[in-house]
Amino acid sequence: MIRFEHVTKRYPDGTTAVEDLSFEVAEGELVTLVGPSGCGKTTTMKMVNRLIEPTSGRILLGGEDIAAADPVELRRRIGYVIQQVGLFPHKTVLENTATVPQLIGTPKAKARARAAELLDLVGLDPAVYGGRYPEQLSGGQRQRVGVARALAADPPVLLMDEPFGAVDPVVRERLQNEFLTLQKTVRKTILLVTHDLEEAIRLGDRIAVYGTGTIEQFARPAAVLGAPATDYVASFVGADRGLKRLAVTAVAEADLTDADAKAPAPAASVELGATLREALAALLQEDSGRIGVTDPASGALIGVLTPEGVHRALRRAQLQEV
Repeated sequence: MIRFEHVTKRYPDGTTAVEDLSFEVAEGELVTLVGPSGCGKTTTMKMVNRLIEPTSGRILLGGEDIAAADPVELRRRIGYVIQQVGLFPHKTVLENTATVPQLIGTPKAKARARAAELLDLVGLDPAVYGGRYPEQLSGGQRQRVGVARALAADPPVLLMDEPFGAVDPVVRERLQNEFLTLQKTVRKTILLVTHDLEEAIRLGDRIAVYGTGTIEQFARPAAVLGAPATDYVASFVGADRGLKRLAVTAVAEADLTDADAKAPAPAASVELGATLREALAALLQEDSGRIGVTDPASGALIGVLTPEGVHRALRRAQLQEV
């Protein structure tokens, strides 16, 4: 869906923002661009909607070279979410969300109906929030409106620049969870810029780890954590990368032991497919040192997870990346 072919951005003063970038984002994939400030990740994203023009190389969107596209028309095909949200203060939440569909010619009534659907989709009841103004919302609520507005014209591509960076950690985690649930429904092709490695790991189907203007590794989160491609990546992900793998490794049946019919039922449980991070958090709250694992569809108990099972799961995941 998005392809970079030997893309370089060099400014007149000789500063090179990015150099010889070549990578591809598949349709429906969420790729996170992560790295320190000034590494070129935001420049990369802004070149996709031509807010910044590359010096050399090509960027293809759906197989078409974006250099040949009208910039205004191109941007109407791409949703854009930024940290500061950028809502119009004089417009209501519903009006803000309906802005883009109306700009591209959707009748007002249809645009407002679409806006109401999307507000509901991001967890904001349009009957409650639709008539409010941005200043009447919390930071997290404004971020949700920003996401809804970006989706309003049903763009195939979504660009997100530090979308959850302006809210506190508790709200950020909740927004991340809600966004992952939303992505399962809408399946957009997404480039998401972040400086937060934990966020990149949690959200990305694949991660591009930036050095200075170049991508040091482009791989699935588990691969970046389990097999860093360079010393720089190993240093960036940190010595505790084994612990970070908890967030990208799912509980599988192979990690469980059979429930003992004579033992009391575990007081806590997680669903099969939950992350080891979620499972370990539940385990640490249990004096028995064991939690139940249930079937997501039926809720029936499948087996029991113990600390030994968590260790087996981590070893299994590590061996899969070798």
